[in-house]
Amino acid sequence: MFAKKMIAAVVALMAVQGAYADDKLVDSVSVDYGNAAKVQMVRFSAAKDWSARWFQSNGTHLSGYWEASAGFWNQSQYQNISGKSASLWDVGFTPVFRFENDNKKGLYYEGGIGVHRLSKLYDNDTYRLSTHFQFGDHIGIGYVFDNNWEIGGKIQHFSNGGYKKPNTGVNFLEIKAAYHF
Repeated sequence: MFAKKMIAAVVALMAVQGAYADDKLVDSVSVDYGNAAKVQMVRFSAAKDWSARWFQSNGTHLSGYWEASAGFWNQSQYQNISGKSASLWDVGFTPVFRFENDNKKGLYYEGGIGVHRLSKLYDNDTYRLSTHFQFGDHIGIGYVFDNNWEIGGKIQHFSNGGYKKPNTGVNFLEIKAAYHF
């Protein structure tokens, strides 16, 4: 049910986008799918590009985007009990730096550190997070095609930064598909 609501939200964002053709509300929408130790995640995001271009040279530059996201996690070994499942959702906001070509097509590299709010405490396999508030940082690589579609991969780490124990952290390996308006 949650995934259907998120898909509807992405479709609504795309529809609203047409009304703001000159002053875009969002520049891209994406979906990520990730795996970690006995947990799967799907995340839907909307992004707004930054207008700044730093270190512009040889047709490349450093820029970035703001990303707002909502994700759903399915834990398959909840409280370290084999076969016991539980789910949670997260809402996040992340500034992301991206090294890319000046035309924003082709190969890119990116990294970001943002904040996330989990709907309940994560307790899966031998990994536990003791707070609802988490930092989410990632590094990634991808490719933007001439038709504005993007594919990418990233490694994402969730942790509360060590301000409350236990804090084993969770590491996801993710794939991403996005469309740029």
